[in-house]
Amino acid sequence: SNICTAQVLLAVMAGMYAVYHGPQDLKAIAQEIHDKASALAKVLAEVGFTLQHENFFDTIRVVNTEAEKHYQAARAKDLTVLMVDETTLGISVDESTTWDLLAELAGAFGARAPRPEDASDRLRNHRTSSYLEHPVFNSYHSETAMLRYLKKLADFDYALDRGMIPLGSCTMKLNSVTEMEAVTWPEFANLHPFAPAEDTQGYIELITELSSWLSDITGYEAVSLQPNAGSQGELAGMMAIRGYHRSRGDFQRDVCLIPSSAHGTNGASAVLAGFQVVVVGCDSDGNVDVLDLKQKIAEHQETLAALMITYPSTHGVYEEAVVEICDLVHAAGGQVYIDGANTNAVVGYAKFGEFGGDVSHLNLHKTFCIPHGGGGPGVGPVVAREHLREFLPGHQMAQVELPNYGPVSAAPFGSPSILPISWAYIQMMGNQGLMDATAVAVLSANYVAKKLADAFPLLYTGKHGLVAHEAIIDIRPLQASAGIANDDVAKRLIDYGFHAPTMSFPVAGTLMIEPTESEPLEELDRFIDAMLAIRAEAQKVQDGHWPAEDNPLVNAPHTAGQLTSEWEHPYSREAAVFPVAGQAKSKYWPPVRRLDGAFGDRNLVCSCPPIESFIKN
Repeated sequence: SNICTAQVLLAVMAGMYAVYHGPQDLKAIAQEIHDKASALAKVLAEVGFTLQHENFFDTIRVVNTEAEKHYQAARAKDLTVLMVDETTLGISVDESTTWDLLAELAGAFGARAPRPEDASDRLRNHRTSSYLEHPVFNSYHSETAMLRYLKKLADFDYALDRGMIPLGSCTMKLNSVTEMEAVTWPEFANLHPFAPAEDTQGYIELITELSSWLSDITGYEAVSLQPNAGSQGELAGMMAIRGYHRSRGDFQRDVCLIPSSAHGTNGASAVLAGFQVVVVGCDSDGNVDVLDLKQKIAEHQETLAALMITYPSTHGVYEEAVVEICDLVHAAGGQVYIDGANTNAVVGYAKFGEFGGDVSHLNLHKTFCIPHGGGGPGVGPVVAREHLREFLPGHQMAQVELPNYGPVSAAPFGSPSILPISWAYIQMMGNQGLMDATAVAVLSANYVAKKLADAFPLLYTGKHGLVAHEAIIDIRPLQASAGIANDDVAKRLIDYGFHAPTMSFPVAGTLMIEPTESEPLEELDRFIDAMLAIRAEAQKVQDGHWPAEDNPLVNAPHTAGQLTSEWEHPYSREAAVFPVAGQAKSKYWPPVRRLDGAFGDRNLVCSCPPIESFIKN
């Protein structure tokens, strides 16, 4: 997936666990786990139980036994083991498993309490090479040291607690404390995804209620919360379309039409689901070219499987002909996948399932407030019409009945521990609140667009010169007249105390701005003032006041280290780092200067082709 839901946050948490404990403590923890697992294995063997494996680390399997009997005995002690089948049980031990708990568990099998002296080496392999030698894993082993290290890293970043992050197509909105509080409750946080149904009734109630709300919001009848990312939701949706066609014997239907205005991952998801991608062009206003669509449908009349369309489009406009587009695809025997990446501009005013969609994904980490800074975690539910219900993701370990179709993630409901965030958001907002959020998001984008229009031309607009929830401003004319590129504007925004908008997506040489409904008018005005000031600085370059190769824009961002070094620029230190009056009181200092983007571009190895690469010449 892309950075929105790459699960980087979970990797960071695991990495920080290793930083805090270091190689020695990690080995000690592992040794303790293995000692407890081997001790439990010994006492079980003493009373006649057979283990499936002679060698193991933390997990044992008891075979050829009355699984149900011993499972229920453990449950009577508030302990849950894995019942693999009617004769096999699985037991796992970790660092939170105490010797007292092991005694309770052994008692459920009629065995004595394990003791440390019962431990033995049951490992097959033993590592002798060194590991985690980097100083970062050998420096921060107290809570004080770890806290300071994490704070230092956080200070390097620009986050929503500093100001607006206007990343187009990302919907970086408020993640309120109230919504997120329940995530810290052990009743949610500590529940295993395969826990028995009787232990998960509260969770199932929350999942059922959230699913019903998402169904109502989107106009679809079926919902699966299993996908862990928007891209995974795309894949699940396209697999559902594939399954539907195959169930009808239409194995030849393998062509997926994708407009050039579609969300970035659509092409990859379609190919991964087994489809051939055919690109549909867009008109000068950013809408799908209906004439080109008709031509492509005619060319692939017998093999058309689906159309993937984003609404509103990644061009930042509402597709005016979306109903006609859906009707054309349906008439040709295809299904319509509506990408829900931009649902924040739709909630309360339109429903995908009612204007022609057969299946969509949503981004709970965008529209419905789950945080996705740092790369996740995310949730990308797939929602569909009734005829596709049986083809949504299933799971053999689900606590409720799910479709008998292949899973797309390891757990029945993906990342259920963060679902309370979206549940709380919808519950607190209510119908009117959700509509107000949509209206303010669209209003804010148009406010910024109109205020910047004289300085930065809008690339695409809909009727009456308006946009949806995000605006694409064209920097290419400025680059032609003053030599100032979108990278220069984006990096200079850092000096003004802002995270940059999305650069060169979906169109090279542009900036895509999405303020969301969370930003107050004061913050929007601060951003507008910064952009207009940057345009004035570019004008100085254009007029020859500053050289094209040495000015505050091409040198941005400016670090604190530059202030103490020799200064030979034609502009002052103050203009470089404090372009706004009073900024010195709350300055965000970038930790590094601009990287060599040209070198990176020339040496980049990218495995994800752009949508245009699917066009057949």
